[in-house]
Amino acid sequence: MLVFPKIFKRLFYSVLLIFFTLLSSPLLYSQELNCQITINYDQIQGTAEKQIFDQLEKSIFEFMNNTRWTKDAFAAQERIDCSFFITIKQKISSDQYSGSIQVQCRRPVYKSSMYTQIFNCEDDNFYFTYQQFSQLDFNINTFQNNLTSVLAYYAYVVLAIDYDSFAPLGGTEYWQKAQLIVQNAQTAPEPGWKSTQSNRNRYWLVENTLQPLFKGLRDCMYDYNRKGLDVMHQNVEEGRAIVLSSLELIKPVYNARPANYNIQLFFNAKADELVNIFKTAPAEDKNKALELLLLLDPANSNKYSKIQAN
Repeated sequence: MLVFPKIFKRLFYSVLLIFFTLLSSPLLYSQELNCQITINYDQIQGTAEKQIFDQLEKSIFEFMNNTRWTKDAFAAQERIDCSFFITIKQKISSDQYSGSIQVQCRRPVYKSSMYTQIFNCEDDNFYFTYQQFSQLDFNINTFQNNLTSVLAYYAYVVLAIDYDSFAPLGGTEYWQKAQLIVQNAQTAPEPGWKSTQSNRNRYWLVENTLQPLFKGLRDCMYDYNRKGLDVMHQNVEEGRAIVLSSLELIKPVYNARPANYNIQLFFNAKADELVNIFKTAPAEDKNKALELLLLLDPANSNKYSKIQAN
């Protein structure tokens, strides 16, 4: 009689061990970002600088890919592909640098081997302090340093845009986290955080996004990607029609705030793709798309002229 309870107890703990092992497996609970880091320091001379920037590149890679940015569980294949391309342009002091950071991210197109770019931003106000082998610390509730604040800000922006592309206004929580980083950085001496410094910076990207006026742009991000591109593998004409109708959602935003930063960033990511989508469309759809794109994004008019080339 005493043997069976011990056996059952042992089996119970074995099952628990297997369950928690699976739960902690990277296949079931991986980090959110698959982030590639590249640092270009060709403009900075010196052998010692190479060691510093190689170490910095490694540290940023680990910071971006090992930090838990959300409470959601991601399978390894669900991680968000993004890249940070950092160009060091000037050494200000022994441990202070300035340059630019370009952030891009993409999402898979449903049931295809294709990816679509959903964010492409180049930030020229990237100033930071770094000493070799120093730890990259970040706390969302306080400003500790400009380097990790900028990196974390763009991590949350990448998450926000990705979530917006899969669910209506799905990224709101992460836009708000990016906004909190902006608020905490208002006393920072480095540029890029304040409303008065520029109308095309980190402040205005999140400030605009969270305003009701810009809801049409976020709705477009969802309709374009989830309802449009994700159904094109089944029905090209239906998917293309939804992409075209999604662009109409930007018109009220454009009419209220023409040529604003957020619209520019949307088309930075989508302009080339839109040419490819509509250059094989029927003539009527080509004309509608071209008229709309030239209105909303005149800066890329040379690209859009290719729609009529075929």
